[in-house]
Amino acid sequence: QLQLVESGGGSVQPGDSLKLSCTNSSGSLNPIRMGWFRQAPGKDREFVASLHWLRRSGNYAEFVGGRFTISRDDAKTTMYLQMNNLRPDDTAVYYCAARLPGSPTEWTEWSTWGQGTQVTVSA
Repeated sequence: QLQLVESGGGSVQPGDSLKLSCTNSSGSLNPIRMGWFRQAPGKDREFVASLHWLRRSGNYAEFVGGRFTISRDDAKTTMYLQMNNLRPDDTAVYYCAARLPGSPTEWTEWSTWGQGTQVTVSA
């Protein structure tokens, strides 16, 4: 069973960097695609970035503006989100999720999610 666990969140200042990790506590990961999403207080959850698991090609939300990089390790056990030049409006709970074989394309219908990790950016 796929159980996703996020880590790497924290409190940082504007301009700082963080690297988030997402692992499957039950072993290796073999989804079609995985992604990072975030939810700020009082706002809907939104897409940040996603990664085609085999091709390792990523796509990003427009607000990322080249600041974030999504990747995975060669062993296919962990997905990452390197976040640079963080801004206060990046403050949110960040979630990873997986699109498993047979799952819908639309991320809002993915059923495999982690519990989230808090990222707080403030001066």
